[in-house]
This record gives sequence, C-alpha cells and structure tokens, in this order.
Amino acid sequence: MKFPLTLEIDETGVLAGCPDIPEMHSVGESVADAIREAYDGLESAIEIYFDCRRPVPAPSRPVPGQHTVDIPALLAAKILLHNEMLAQGIKKAELARRLNIAPPNVERIFRAGHKTRFETVEAALASLGRHIEISIAS
Repeated sequence: MKFPLTLEIDETGVLAGCPDIPEMHSVGESVADAIREAYDGLESAIEIYFDCRRPVPAPSRPVPGQHTVDIPALLAAKILLHNEMLAQGIKKAELARRLNIAPPNVERIFRAGHKTRFETVEAALASLGRHIEISIAS
C-alpha cells in the first residue's frame, strides 16, 4: 500500500501532504526530510481514522514521478481490518468476544505503531469471514 504525496516547496522548507488523507501533513528542510517525516504524519492520521471509527481511504494511484509513502504490510492489514469491521458494523468489543481476548488487546491492534503479531490480524479478519492474500509488486 503506497499513498501519494503532494509537496509544497518554499524558502522555509517543504510541506508534504496526502491527497487521500487530508489530515496528514509533514514538514522538512528538504524534500528528502519531508518524505521521511511523511510516514510519521500518515501513521498519526491513520490513528485518527481508527479512533473516530471512520474508514481509512484507499490510496489513489500516484502519477508518474510522484513521491509516495509505503505502508508496511502489518499497518496495511490493520487498515483493511478496521475498514472491514466498519463495513460489517462490528465493534471492538464484539471482535474481542470473537477472538476470545481481552478488550484492551483489541485496542492495541488499532495502534498504528504497535507491533501486533500478523497472525492476530489474520485471525481477526478470519472472524469476519475474510482472509489476506499476499503478492509481490514491482
């Protein structure tokens, strides 16, 4: 999962944004700095979507030459789980019941930076009747 970035350059530095997730902003002294910081900004914005129970938008296709932020597979799986729960009307308490785990453990799944085991996300998706398919892209 790759989110495209918009970059605004002026004499004070570079502002990075994401057209798909308008809550995301990062700044840097250079383009490289702004792109590095963009991941942290995107991770924080995604947590806002998780906390507010809003679907995380899918990334749009970047135009040729546009910079992107790569989302690690674990966070991408959490996003898909979150969106599927919303689509099915499943709340975190119900997910905890289905997985037979304590509600605080479900809360940790939806912390973008938490190192949730991938198998936990797979089990959560399975409890919703879904599964993950993995492929390699260039």
